[in-house]
Order: sequence, then structure tokens, then C-alpha cells
Amino acid sequence: MANARTRLRRGEGLAGWLFTAPVIVILGLFLLVPVLMAAWVSLSDWTGRGSPFAAGVNFIGVDNYREILGGGGLAERDFGISLKNNFWYVILVVPLQTIVALGLALLVNKRVLRGRGFFRTAFYFPSVTSSVAITVLWLFLFSGSGAVNAVLSWVGINGPDWFNDPAGIFHFGATSGPSALTSGTVLGVSWWDWLGGPSVAMTAFVILAVFTTGGTFMLLFLAALQNLSGEVQEAAEMDGANAAQRFFRVTLPQLRPTLFTVITLGLIGCWQVFDQIYTGTQGQPGKTTLTPAYLSYTSAFDSNEWGRGAAIAFILFAIIIVFTLVQRWVLAERKVSRRRMRWIEDARDASARIGGTR
Repeated sequence: MANARTRLRRGEGLAGWLFTAPVIVILGLFLLVPVLMAAWVSLSDWTGRGSPFAAGVNFIGVDNYREILGGGGLAERDFGISLKNNFWYVILVVPLQTIVALGLALLVNKRVLRGRGFFRTAFYFPSVTSSVAITVLWLFLFSGSGAVNAVLSWVGINGPDWFNDPAGIFHFGATSGPSALTSGTVLGVSWWDWLGGPSVAMTAFVILAVFTTGGTFMLLFLAALQNLSGEVQEAAEMDGANAAQRFFRVTLPQLRPTLFTVITLGLIGCWQVFDQIYTGTQGQPGKTTLTPAYLSYTSAFDSNEWGRGAAIAFILFAIIIVFTLVQRWVLAERKVSRRRMRWIEDARDASARIGGTR
């Protein structure tokens, strides 16, 4: 009997491998092999001509990484500038798009709201529109004589020429900073520039990202909200909890898995931002909209420094992994408070009584 069960399990295992073999082969050819080739390119001096495995291509180890992270030249400074720009982009976009998406989901989830289907479609529509089309529209709206500046002029504000203004929004008009912040550098960029925040041009891209991604993440939050049990909410309300307490102590903890998904997708998308930069400003003005993804592209395709471009891509991959692990630790399950446990127990007791009466 035991031998028959063993043979049956072996047959099931073999059938499973046969069913998954086509997908494994496809992923291996179009995902794993290119990644391994890119890893080799990042460790070589390949110039993009011929095969990266040709005899004339030399293995140079971590020289490309060393040049980017500590070479002291233009490559290090460009990477530092792109990293600073993208860092502020992530810091602003991820929280804003998460808050906006959650707020829209809470609004659309209200039963008293009329035309909820219309609002769901309207909020989601920018997410399915071509990013190139949205970027071109943004260039028109945020131009010096565009609609945004026209609206600002109605309230007495002279808006900037958004996509041509390289000033950092946290510099508050100052052209130079104190010596303590301008003398020290990180990756060729002074602390003054690191702390200056995103440029006015990059701020326009921040607004664009929140506008285009809020609808997608709204649907994720909305699906999670509609799957929550209302019994815990009712128990908390009977216990005297107000609306804010019910949201922060009951609703939000139950949304932790969705929150993790939204933030993870937001981090990955923000660190890989490319098409808006390519279509809009191509890193200008003054490289204040340059991002690592776009720098990797220009290093490889424009400068024929394919090893440097691949190295930037792998550094970017490591940054995404680190940020994902950090936010996973932040959103890890914590010990449930006694009050919340009492609310959950009350909800279970009420559910059991209702089930018993039926």
C-alpha cells in the first residue's frame, strides 16, 4: 500500500513538472537568460557591437560599479543627481498616491454616494490612458502660458515655467547654501542639493504620477474594503469608538495586506520611472528630472557604455529590494491591542448569536 502511494505521488510530481515545463522554459529564455546576460555585461567592457560573449570583450570585474559609486567623475555625479531626483520622487509620490487612493476608495465605498459607478470609472480612467498621451497633456497644461499658470494668476500667483525651472522647491529661492552643506558631497552631489528637494520640473511629474496611479490603487483598496466584515465595526461603535478610532484601529489594520501591495507596487513603479521622463523632459532642465532608469538608457544607447548602463540597472534593482524589505518590516503584524481584541470577540459572539437564532 505504501509503495502504491509513493508511486502515485511520484506520478503527480512528474505530471506537475510536465504541465509547468512550458512556462519554465519561456521564463528561462525571456527572463532568466537576459538577466544573466545583463549581469555579464555589467562586469565587462562591451560597447554594444557584436556579441557580448565575443573574444574581444574583456571581463573588468566591478569597475563599472566602482566608476558609478566612487569614481569621482561625471559618471558618479550623474548617478548621484539621478538618485537624488528619484529619491525625492519616491518620497513624495508613494505616500501621496497611497493616501489619495485610500481616500477615493473610502469615498466610493460609501453607500449613500449616488453614481458610485460613474465616480469609479472617472477616477480610474487616467490609469488606463497612455502615459505618453498624459505626459504630452501635462506639458501643455504646465507650460509657462498653460492652463495651470492661468488658474494660479486668478489668485494672484505668478506660476513658474514648470518644466523649464530647475530650482529645488525646498531652496525657497536661495541660489547658494551655507558652507556646511555645500562642502560635503555624496555621490558627487552636495548636501545642499540633496536637501533642496525635487526641482519645480520634477514636482510637476510628481503631480502627474499621483494623478495617473491613484485610480488603480483605489480599486485595490475598494476591493479590500468591500471584503471587510461590518461586525467588528459595529462592535467598536457599540464600545464607544468614534469614526477616527474605528478607521485607525479597526479598518486600517485589516487593510495591512492591501497597503503592503499598494506601497510595494508604488515603490517599484516610482524607482523605474522612465517613459514620462523620456517623453517629457529627457532629464532637463539641468538634469533635475534625470532618473536612474533614464540614465541607464542613455548610458547604453546614447553613449555606448553598455556595461555602465547595466550596472546602473542592477544597482536600481538592489535599491528596490532594500526599500521593499524596509516597508515590509514597517507593515509587519504587530501585537493586537486588548480593546481591538475585545471588539473582535464581541463581533464573533454577536455573529454566533445571530446564527443561533436562525
